[in-house]
Amino acid sequence: MKLSQLLLFIHIVVAVLLLCTLGNAWIPPNFLGALNLLSLGFPYLIIVYVILTFVWVIKRKKIAIAFALGALLFYNPVRRWVNFSPKTENLKSIRDIKVLTFNVKYGDFGWEKVKKYITDQNADIILVQEKDTNRAIRKDMIKYPSVILKTKHKILRQESLIEDKARGNSFYADIDINGKIIRVVNVYLEPFRLHKSMLKFDGFAKEGGKIATLLSHMTPTFKAHEDQIKKIRKVIDFSPYPVILAGDFNSVPNSYEYYNLGKDLQDAFLTVGNGASTSFHDYKVPLRIDYIFTSKSIIPLSYKVDQSVKLSDHYPVIAEFLLN
Repeated sequence: MKLSQLLLFIHIVVAVLLLCTLGNAWIPPNFLGALNLLSLGFPYLIIVYVILTFVWVIKRKKIAIAFALGALLFYNPVRRWVNFSPKTENLKSIRDIKVLTFNVKYGDFGWEKVKKYITDQNADIILVQEKDTNRAIRKDMIKYPSVILKTKHKILRQESLIEDKARGNSFYADIDINGKIIRVVNVYLEPFRLHKSMLKFDGFAKEGGKIATLLSHMTPTFKAHEDQIKKIRKVIDFSPYPVILAGDFNSVPNSYEYYNLGKDLQDAFLTVGNGASTSFHDYKVPLRIDYIFTSKSIIPLSYKVDQSVKLSDHYPVIAEFLLN
């Protein structure tokens, strides 16, 4: 096989795998759990795809046109990882609310530092995941196992969404913000409980066993996510109020979780985010698993993954909105 033929074969395979990631919008993990794994490899697949496309351009092959046009299919999927939006600094002065979501990893990096950081942000709505919630509750706070919500505004009602023995947890609260009622959903989907040793390369001889171990950890968790998403979607789909959905999805962009939790909502990062959206830094691979989505009637003004602080294995995500 000639080199050009080999490269073409690889390029076609990569293109097919990228197209398969789009299938996560419709194909649930309980039907084909392995498909969701492709979303983890999306950044690497798209890099290979672009490099090979440039190879065809340099070689002046007509096939470059087809692959370049095909790349347009992945424009939005790429923007979910890396995005560049027009500046909206002039609009921030008219913001109605500031939202902070932060997985604090049970304060393992120092709870007092985490607490000070959260206080300094002066957010209207604070959503926290992986928090020890055994302490006494205050009137301005809602807590369920591992998740809390704190707000400056009046809490009208609240309800837990995942009452089984899952390790994740989610709930919603209807909040009166200066006469406008917003349904806020704090999401913490089932974690994978992976160890760094599972991702460490120890030679090709051992990789087969490691892949099998990863699949055994991840596929059941994907399936658990599907059941949890169904419960969360009910309070979104039947909400009489605009929705803010935020938290730790334990899933990357272009996954089943991303598509289905974000259905009919807008990803604030896509609208006003800039730069890389990586929110989990404990591994060397770039992972975005923390999000803020809203109803389309809520206008995003700013979105920031605060990568200047390392107070957890997650970065805090902060966004500002205008309530229309």
